[in-house]
Amino acid sequence: MTVAEGIDRVRERIDAARSRYGHADDVTLELAAKTRTPETCREAARALAERGLPVVLGHNRVQEALSTAPAIREVPAASIHLIGPLQKNKINHALNCVDLVETVASRELVEELDIRASRNCMKLQVFLQVNTSGEASKHGCSPEDVPSLVEAVELSPSLRLEGFMTVGLRSDDEAAVRRSYMRLRELRDDAAERLAVAESDLQLSMGMSQDLEWAIAEGATVVRVGTAIFGPRPAIG
Repeated sequence: MTVAEGIDRVRERIDAARSRYGHADDVTLELAAKTRTPETCREAARALAERGLPVVLGHNRVQEALSTAPAIREVPAASIHLIGPLQKNKINHALNCVDLVETVASRELVEELDIRASRNCMKLQVFLQVNTSGEASKHGCSPEDVPSLVEAVELSPSLRLEGFMTVGLRSDDEAAVRRSYMRLRELRDDAAERLAVAESDLQLSMGMSQDLEWAIAEGATVVRVGTAIFGPRPAIG
């Protein structure tokens, strides 16, 4: 299967889920490009552009984003997201290569990103990452911390809140997985009300290769898909 074929297949799944669940708005396909080479990332970005789709690639690690960014940005209007945890000592590198950080989950990170973005005279787009499944292995703030983090981002001159992100419950139980996604939607809706903006102004990045349909059923506007498009990750070592 080529990358282009993988994109077509996943788009068919997205469209089928939208139709099944009455999801009126389009859903952005974000390619989770963990461990992929610059050449593969360029190929994927071009395939998205050729289909008239948003060109959005997500990286789990800053170093991988740095190494693939030149290839990705050969495609006009390409956007690079950070979808893995961001360490303080990697912030400056991240600001040199990513357009949006999806994994903001603490006041400390909000403050550091605001300081560094200000020094770079930029307005950085961010998502708040929330651990809605309650699993200890998952990154993200607790749902109870969301209001204070929303406030912190809103008070940060160099940050702009664009939405929310979560990694779904690792389970084959559809109802349980969907509850974790529903919780993120509820948190987004509450934030939109407090900020006096439309719910559609705040994105919901949730759902991956194995459960994107369930995420779309609960209102996902962005799904992060890797293996269903690229195939298994290359062996390391």
